[in-house]
Amino acid sequence: MNYKIFGKKTGLRVSEVALGTGNFGTQWGHGADEATSEKIFNRYIEAGGNFIDTADGYQGGESEKILSGLIKGKRQDLVISSKFSTGGNTLLTTGNSRKNIRTSIEASLTRLKTDYLDIYWAHISDGQTPVIEVMKTLDDLTREGKILYAGFSNFPAWQIASAATLADLNNWAPLTGIQIEYNLIERSADRELLPMAEALGLGVAFWSPLAGGTLTGKYRASVQDSVSRQKAWGGTLVKAERSARETAIIDTLEAIAEENEVKTLDVALAWLRQKHAQTSLSTITILGPRTEQQLADNLSSLEANLTAEQMYRLNEMSSIALGFPHEIIAATQERIFGAGSSLMQLKQQAY
Repeated sequence: MNYKIFGKKTGLRVSEVALGTGNFGTQWGHGADEATSEKIFNRYIEAGGNFIDTADGYQGGESEKILSGLIKGKRQDLVISSKFSTGGNTLLTTGNSRKNIRTSIEASLTRLKTDYLDIYWAHISDGQTPVIEVMKTLDDLTREGKILYAGFSNFPAWQIASAATLADLNNWAPLTGIQIEYNLIERSADRELLPMAEALGLGVAFWSPLAGGTLTGKYRASVQDSVSRQKAWGGTLVKAERSARETAIIDTLEAIAEENEVKTLDVALAWLRQKHAQTSLSTITILGPRTEQQLADNLSSLEANLTAEQMYRLNEMSSIALGFPHEIIAATQERIFGAGSSLMQLKQQAY
């Protein structure tokens, strides 16, 4: 297990993979019971991991409750992060208002049986609360010692940039990182979110690195298995093999896995780990296993390494059109400075 500093606005040392605990609990009708959750947690710690990610909404709060017993006696050696926005089920216990943030932090601290959170994430944009209200509230919580760092998960780039700028201008606790979905199938973050994170020095945590299991390749043979998983997790989380692009990506993954004598998921996770190594981005991958074996399979990917040629094949197969205004900017740069000199082209290769 390697470690890195999470972004340029912290000195926080985190393991290169985090343990996502959305599967800790069974309130959703699927997940891991307490005994299985403990085995997963212990195996992750034994592997050298130190970053645990949860949320008030995971399994209706059961995830945080299970973690409270697991982190006991280990708290100072762990980075614990949780989220607010979706943990409640009433008008005033959802969203990103100051009122709900205050309610949510107290409930999370109580369930986790801890005095503070290392990172507190706004789970998702509610499309209503001004970011100045969110950032000022997170600054207050930081000054009170209830959280150490603040981050945004599932927000558009313009809101994140606005929040980071407001914090800097007002001398508030800075926005330190983002959580985004990113994998070989879902690469929309290449357009705005990743260049923004690099420019602002934000740490980046990738969730759904295997596209809900699609990139393991194990849902190809049985349509029923794929449909069952989509029903449990929802179509937005399980990408599935819906088009020729997904088919080509998984075919390429399987071919490279055979070349390297590793599992298909090893290649998918190794690509994610190596993808931004040549940039100044600080990225980590959030693993979300449901069983101890799934965690073991995910951790084995840390031993897999892809060649430059293999990375190129995967990059090309999974690349997306950057769209407006990036393409017109690239065309203009090429016209002015010559073919191959486009900053957009260089960025596309990096991201």
